[in-house]
Amino acid sequence: MPGGRLTQQERQQIALGLADGLAYAEIARRLDRPTSTITREVMRNGGPTAYRADLAHRATERRTHRRRQGTRPGAEGPGQANGRDAEAVREYEETFTTLLMQQGLPKMTSRVLVSLYTSDAGSLTASELVQHLRVSPASISKAVAFLESQGLIRRERDERRRERYIADDDVWYQGMVSAARTHAQLAETARQGVSLLGPDSPAAVRLENIARFVDFVGESMIRAAEQAREVLHTKAEPAAATTAEPTPDGG
Repeated sequence: MPGGRLTQQERQQIALGLADGLAYAEIARRLDRPTSTITREVMRNGGPTAYRADLAHRATERRTHRRRQGTRPGAEGPGQANGRDAEAVREYEETFTTLLMQQGLPKMTSRVLVSLYTSDAGSLTASELVQHLRVSPASISKAVAFLESQGLIRRERDERRRERYIADDDVWYQGMVSAARTHAQLAETARQGVSLLGPDSPAAVRLENIARFVDFVGESMIRAAEQAREVLHTKAEPAAATTAEPTPDGG
């Protein structure tokens, strides 16, 4: 059924489609599934070059078993308030993780970052991450080191002297600034090729146009990030009511 879980046969069809070089949308059309379902399935199970139907099916069975165990009282993940739909939260975390993976982050790094984003405190300890993600401490340590090197999280000690990993509200601003610096480096490298290849050559013209484009984009990103930075530190206003005022005649 389009709305149910993927079957082992469907996973085999996904693997065949990937081997044939089909796009996710085409595989989804053939299976009568949403494209997002196929994308999430592939990205959470090794990506398009390493996806294996049998391993993916077993991994799903293990996740299902863990979720059933996690429904007992007191099994909520760290940072999740009582009353939330634990299954819906997990599905959301997996969707968010898949999106970050599509943007180039490794799987475990994406899972750690999403866990921090979705915790109310915005911070977790290594042991809390190990418990929540059910992975080894070494996996957490490696992911945290990468995130810290990219300026996406920071560390601090809490009152119990435990090291906590924190996703600041400012992380998106810092990420935009970092991306802008990358654009500046790309523009500089492109212009080195202009002088090397000769300013009148077609290749040099192409590289100069690339440099001008990324210069403009990078500068625009910095301006936009500076202008929008305060949004990260303000609470959203409640949506305005859309109910029309009654007319004098009751209409």
